[in-house]
Amino acid sequence: MHIHPIKVPEAISAFAALCGIIYNLGCLLAAARFTRRRRAGLSKPAAGRPSPPISILKPLRGMDPEMYESLRSHCLLEYPEYEILFAVHDPQDPALVIAERLQAEFPQRNVRVLTFPKILGTNIKVSNLAQMVPLAKYDYLLVNDSDIRVGADYLRRIMAALVDSKVGLVTCLYRGVAERTISSRLEALCVSTDFGAGVLMAQALEGEIRFGLGSTLALRKSDLERVGGFEALLDYLADDYELGARMAQSGRQVELAGTIVETMLPGYCWREFVRHQLRWARAIRASRPRGYLTLGLTFAIPWAVLAVAFAGGAVWAWTLLVSALVARLGMAFVVGECVLGDRQVRTFCWLIPLRDFVALGLWAAAYAGRTVVWRGERYLLRKGRLVRAVPPRPSAAA
Repeated sequence: MHIHPIKVPEAISAFAALCGIIYNLGCLLAAARFTRRRRAGLSKPAAGRPSPPISILKPLRGMDPEMYESLRSHCLLEYPEYEILFAVHDPQDPALVIAERLQAEFPQRNVRVLTFPKILGTNIKVSNLAQMVPLAKYDYLLVNDSDIRVGADYLRRIMAALVDSKVGLVTCLYRGVAERTISSRLEALCVSTDFGAGVLMAQALEGEIRFGLGSTLALRKSDLERVGGFEALLDYLADDYELGARMAQSGRQVELAGTIVETMLPGYCWREFVRHQLRWARAIRASRPRGYLTLGLTFAIPWAVLAVAFAGGAVWAWTLLVSALVARLGMAFVVGECVLGDRQVRTFCWLIPLRDFVALGLWAAAYAGRTVVWRGERYLLRKGRLVRAVPPRPSAAA
């Protein structure tokens, strides 16, 4: 019997597909580990555990989908004592109207609305944060993105982890809530079945989390000062990642809380989707260059399809493709639905192969340049730092 020799393209695609299958199986094990820890009481409030007062810092810029409802969820938290500081750079920012509306709607809450015309660095969000910290009333701080929506027990669960003296930073996973466009649904699948799985895998491989996520950054003022404050992050794109990395380097633990929050995704057009995903990809590449390189081997389905094509439809290649589909879809359901509670995964699972082909293309495109577009501004990314590609537009306050 004549055995067809395997050619180089077949071998490369088959090897990459096999790596992707192993990665998906590893994510399943990492998800099981996280689920066991969560069931064992990870960041669950315990009777008699202290609930120290905390300042929630919410830097705002522009409008996000369902922004009022997301910000309002922070005013409905079941927690003894906290304050909320909303801050913008531009006094004409439309987000200011929503912040002031919530301030009037919840007089029983200590809600403050601040404007900081001064820009301390390239990252305006971090510039606002650096100016908010001295005005925060309490020693415990919590920062999350303006598109994050939380449950009533959110603060209790986050603080249950942070009161441990060894923990310097608490962060948490999140799921995406999509609009009706295909691109928005693809991003939701990315958040729930790719990004979340990658975080769990990093925790399993490294034994701990060594970075932060913009969904939640809870910490003490003293630990923030230990790593240089927000002033040290003024020019970084992935400021959340960098804060967690510096906290871990300082010897403090970064804890992944058991609670899950939601991020409300826009109804992207394709151009907006690609820009956002490319910014995300280049930020990860700048923050974790070696990890990002191996990320290309996690897309089992596209590589298996290429193996089928290069092998001329050989039986072994079809077997590899079926295995890749089973491993990828199984991981997506376990991480997305079982761990993150994302019911959209079941509805949009037919988009996962398309999502993976797009993701592989974007992974490669991240190496083709250093330009990112963020909040309508174009920047160059140099070693994780933002450099304006064009002069800044004059602000209304100028």
